[in-house]
Amino acid sequence: MDLAHSEEEREFRARLREWLAKALPELPPRPSPDDWPGRRAYDLGWQRRLYDAGYAGLHWPVDAGGRGATPTQHLVFLEETERAGAPYVGANFVGLLHAGPTIAAEGTAEQRARWLPPVLRGDEVWCQGFSEPGAGSDLAALRTRAVRDGDAYVVTGSKIWTSHAEVADWCELLVRTDPAAPRHRGISWLAMPMDAPGVTVRPLRTLAGSAEFAEVFLDEVRVPVANRVGAENDGWRVTMVTLSFERGTAFVGEVVACRRTLRALARAAKANGRWDDPVLRRRLGRLHGEFGALWRLTQWNVSEAQGPGGVPGVGGSVFKLAYSHARQELYDAAAEVLGAGALSLEEEWTAERLSSLSYTIAAGTSQIQRNIVAERILGLPKGR
Repeated sequence: MDLAHSEEEREFRARLREWLAKALPELPPRPSPDDWPGRRAYDLGWQRRLYDAGYAGLHWPVDAGGRGATPTQHLVFLEETERAGAPYVGANFVGLLHAGPTIAAEGTAEQRARWLPPVLRGDEVWCQGFSEPGAGSDLAALRTRAVRDGDAYVVTGSKIWTSHAEVADWCELLVRTDPAAPRHRGISWLAMPMDAPGVTVRPLRTLAGSAEFAEVFLDEVRVPVANRVGAENDGWRVTMVTLSFERGTAFVGEVVACRRTLRALARAAKANGRWDDPVLRRRLGRLHGEFGALWRLTQWNVSEAQGPGGVPGVGGSVFKLAYSHARQELYDAAAEVLGAGALSLEEEWTAERLSSLSYTIAAGTSQIQRNIVAERILGLPKGR
């Protein structure tokens, strides 16, 4: 991994910084957090600006519609957009960070041509239909059935914690195509249109009061066989590709944001007198070290994802495990620095603190990540 900045990459940073300075003032006002159609339009509008300027899919392979940027250019892009306060991927995060990279790595030429350009242009939104009631992090226990009927699968079942399902056009959907097979087999990965007959979406309200998740009920939904990514019953392997992206590279922008938040907390502590507490200073210093290490691990994961095969390795689980807990401690420290008066439900800090609680569950619980690290990295025997 060579992340030293070349002259070309320094020029790239300067051009990007100049473009951001011009583009950001032209953005419309951000919509209300509860206005998901408005948020979809806002997020996709920003994605279209990136596409028109040549920054969409910066790190995607050229043959997938991206620019094939170096890992350093990708990281520079994340640093500069976060520094400038630019919008993140928002409602389109599944398409840009999970489904799109999976299709780029595993899809046919026809599938790549159909689904990747609309994601990059900001034309279509994806959601993720993996988790199910009663299955949770035991993803292989999924029960949603897909029965082959000619050139289509007939899908029946339900999904839960489906991010942005209420504004999505497509769903990356895991289904059981062979109920007689062992549970890690007999699974297939489908691209399901969300406007298909038989799809019902019911939003779920979170602890923070938002409705970014939903239950999705599937009643004999017909999904073309041509929408299957990978071979029939090979969906578990394809899913591991998706989760490698989700755990290995999908959180990189958030690490940058957390480092910015930590600096803001240090300034606030100096302003309100809390900086005089040596215990608090040590806590913030330790967090500074942890997020610095996470950024180095991020650089490694991004570099690995852009090597041969284009898929991050199991090191993503190390990152996900460490990041989830560091983020929670960051917002615990925020409560200590800012005090109860700054943590009302109307404050962004409060929403972020409540959101941080979900990170030890999202993308696989911390218990699951520990098992992966123990078995696949350390080579320890599986638990009984």
